[in-house]
Amino acid sequence: MEYRRLGRSGLKLSALSFGSWVTFSYQLDGDAAFDCMRLAYDAGVNFFDNAEVYADGESERIMGAALRKLGWPRDTWCVSSKVYWGGELPTQKGLHRKHVVEACHAALRRLQVDYLDLYFCHRPDLETPVEETVRAMHDLVQQGKVLYWGTSEWSAEQIREAWGIARQYGLHPPTMEQPQYNMLHRDRVEREYARLYGEIGLGTTIWSPLASGVLTGKYARGVPAGTRMTLPDYDWLKARVVDSAEGRADVERANRIVALAREVGMSPAQLAIAWCLRNPNVSTVILGASRVEQLEENLGALDKVARLTDELLGRIDALLGNKPELPTQF
Repeated sequence: MEYRRLGRSGLKLSALSFGSWVTFSYQLDGDAAFDCMRLAYDAGVNFFDNAEVYADGESERIMGAALRKLGWPRDTWCVSSKVYWGGELPTQKGLHRKHVVEACHAALRRLQVDYLDLYFCHRPDLETPVEETVRAMHDLVQQGKVLYWGTSEWSAEQIREAWGIARQYGLHPPTMEQPQYNMLHRDRVEREYARLYGEIGLGTTIWSPLASGVLTGKYARGVPAGTRMTLPDYDWLKARVVDSAEGRADVERANRIVALAREVGMSPAQLAIAWCLRNPNVSTVILGASRVEQLEENLGALDKVARLTDELLGRIDALLGNKPELPTQF
């Protein structure tokens, strides 16, 4: 396993990590989650990602039970939660102080831990002053309940604002961002955040390296039985990824990558994950899996990174036609 610094912090995370979005509870029960987490840890994974909204908290309960059963030393692994969507009532959602604090306490209970290594603001909250959120996060860090806090799917401008407020008042600033990043969605990580890596030392824990499975080629002929898009709670994902005009265009582009992967002797998933790892501004790539065999294959992507030469990367850019242009005067 390779370990990378989380931005400018001193914390080193495994280049490949394991997350629970749309798998724990829906596709993985407690025993299967236990097996996948054990496999990941044995392979060197030291970061396990979660959120209050995943399966309405059940995902964190499953992960917490697995962590307790596995009994690994607490100083050998990191776990995260995210705050924003906790419930339907005004006091149960958003990034105001009340929900940020109470969601943290609830995550600690579900995960059965004394502190969160990473705590993310899951989306920006336009109705709460950024300073209120920054101060709430700072207080949780001061209390030892959170070690590092960050954002997820915030704009560069919003991250800069939060970082500037923290620096102005001597508060703990955001350390990391969790954006979607893959061959089909690369503009934000490669262009919009380009200056933040050097200016504020932003780390990234990227999600959906397979573009919700599109880059594996599994949706080339529609939605196969047994995939997450057949689940009743994920009709929205099918509508966005497969049924929309943009989604169908992505499936067509993904087919070119699938063919290239076979040509160079990799699985499509391994090529897509290794491509993400080639970006030095990616701190860790969060893997998801519904089977141990799938996770084993995806973990194998680390051994493929060296095979992604500049020539091969150029071929990928030519096939996709979506390489972002860097900001002027970068």
